[in-house]
Amino acid sequence: MAEKTEKQKIGRLGEDIAQKYLENKGFSIIEQNFLRKCGEIDIIAKKGKILHFIEVKSVTRENIPTSHRSDLCISSRTDKYRAEDNLHPYKLKRLRRTTQVYLYERRPEDQIEWVFDAITVQIDVKNRTAKVKFLENFVL
Repeated sequence: MAEKTEKQKIGRLGEDIAQKYLENKGFSIIEQNFLRKCGEIDIIAKKGKILHFIEVKSVTRENIPTSHRSDLCISSRTDKYRAEDNLHPYKLKRLRRTTQVYLYERRPEDQIEWVFDAITVQIDVKNRTAKVKFLENFVL
């Protein structure tokens, strides 16, 4: 099996942080990394009677774009870069399809409510800290 890239390692770390965050907020994790041809759902969790399909976006201070990248309209200051900016229309379309596949395959309880959420994790590797933002109930 190939060695994981730095981006994959950061993504995995972000997902682990997001999972702990959700558990601390009373969510039950149902599944992680639901992968199909049409896409992947990072975390599927339940709280109360609502099923949550959660996309996790992680960035570190080291992988935040700098101002020399003129093709990105993002400031070089880390507090201006938002991980949720990576939730572009193509990604949302893939998430919508993958959610439909999950609901078809797993057939959760009849009439269950579900929502799409996102969690962004900004990781400061040097100081070993993370800032988590929970973005609830996205419209796909």
